[in-house]
This record gives sequence, C-alpha cells and structure tokens, in this order.
Amino acid sequence: MNVTATNLGKRFNREWVFRNFNFEFSSGKTYAITGPNGCGKSTMMQVLWGQMHPSAGILQYSDVEPSEIYKSVAIAAPYMDLIDELTTEEMILFHFKFKKSRLPVGDILKNSGLGASRNKPIQSFSSGMRQRLKLTLAFYSEADLIFLDEPCTNLDKTSIEWYHDHLRQLPANSIIFIASNQEQEYPASAVMIDIMSYK
Repeated sequence: MNVTATNLGKRFNREWVFRNFNFEFSSGKTYAITGPNGCGKSTMMQVLWGQMHPSAGILQYSDVEPSEIYKSVAIAAPYMDLIDELTTEEMILFHFKFKKSRLPVGDILKNSGLGASRNKPIQSFSSGMRQRLKLTLAFYSEADLIFLDEPCTNLDKTSIEWYHDHLRQLPANSIIFIASNQEQEYPASAVMIDIMSYK
C-alpha cells in the first residue's frame, strides 16, 4: 500500500497545525514525524489514519477506500485507552475480535513479556506495563499501516530494547509511522518529516 498526501492541511479555528503537506508514503518504509511538544505531531498522525478529517487537501490510499482504512490500521498512542476492568488476556482477546492477529493469543502473550500478568486486571498495571500492552496490540495486528505515537513513553531500558526488537520484526510490507521528538524511538533508517516545515 502507498499513502499519498496532496496539499494536506489541518487547522483548528484560524490556526493551522500543518498545511501544504505533499508526501508519498511507500510500503516497507518507516517515517519519523518529528517536532517539539505541542507542534501537532499527533494531529498529523490522526489525519493520516483517518481519525480526523483534513481541513485542506487530499489523502489517498492506493489499495483501499478511505471509509475502510480503519481495517488496515494499528495504533499505539498515549490517548488510546485500555479497558481497566479486563485482564491482560481478556484485553488481547477483545482487541483481536476487531483486528486480525499475526499470531495465536498464547504466542502474543509470551512475546509481550506480560505472560505472568495474563490474569491480572489492567487497572493494577504500572504505566510501563500499560504502554507495553498497547504496543503489543499494535505489533501483532495484521495491518498495513502502523502508527506509534511517542512509543517509548514510560518504558524502562529493557522494554525499550523489547520495543526495538519488535519494530525490526514487523512485516516488510508495512508502513510504519512514528511520532516522536526522541531519537531513541525511531531507527536511524527512518525517513524524517519535520512538521515545523509545514506551518
């Protein structure tokens, strides 16, 4: 799949978050959307996956209608909620009622590093465990477009290594979008997009 942005822009009232954004995102590549806090990285991501409508321009997906793009998207973001009352295993099972999984649930639990907490309610999780679960749901979804917004938030050194191992193992035909102002969150090979260039 390719994603093409033509003169894309988003504004709130009279303030443009970004505008005149022209870009083609190609299968098999990782893109780092960078910029300081509050500059609109998350907003751009939400426009790209169809959560928000652009205020200007056109967004095209090569293999799917815009109304169906949600089926091809996996997301891990600070503003993505988990269901506190569910256990780890129940949350994974619930998520994959709506998304195809790349592995059986047992393997996903094992690879997540959360297997020992499979029967613990999410409300008892630390912030780092919550983030690892969010990333697990994104990494093991069968998706062409993978959006990771500040993916290493609350992760310790071991979990950051786990994150990079999983990032390298994602399907070769995926398009990976990483919104971050931290170099440790995206690979050196990532195509850089500085959102401040589109103000």
